[in-house]
Amino acid sequence: MSKKITQTAGRMQLGAFAPMFAHLNDDVLFGEVWNAEALDVKTKCIITVVALMASGITDSSLAYHLQNAKNNGVTKEEIAAVITHATMYVGWPKGWAVFRQAKEIWNEETPAETGKDAATEGLEAVSEQDYNKLS
Repeated sequence: MSKKITQTAGRMQLGAFAPMFAHLNDDVLFGEVWNAEALDVKTKCIITVVALMASGITDSSLAYHLQNAKNNGVTKEEIAAVITHATMYVGWPKGWAVFRQAKEIWNEETPAETGKDAATEGLEAVSEQDYNKLS
């Protein structure tokens, strides 16, 4: 087994307000599930990113788990393939949302940094006449 995974965010952020939830987060999820040996940590990271993506979770927890995936050996090429594959099942907008965060984590320039709109970058207006030529 590799290095033991520990987590204290539950207790630090919710310990006094929701002690049972903090316990389940820190001790069960991260203490037991993430340390179970049936799957390696890299695979668990990929599964977690896909689960968050499928659920439409694109907040700081996705950023955390993308960074965790990178820290545990998931390459830029692997995460791009994982997101592309999952997009076919969970939806195009979710894929776009996850790619925007993944590009930041893997230190790639995003359209937001260039002042361009991610949804329309690379699209050109095509006249109806030109469109008909393409069909």
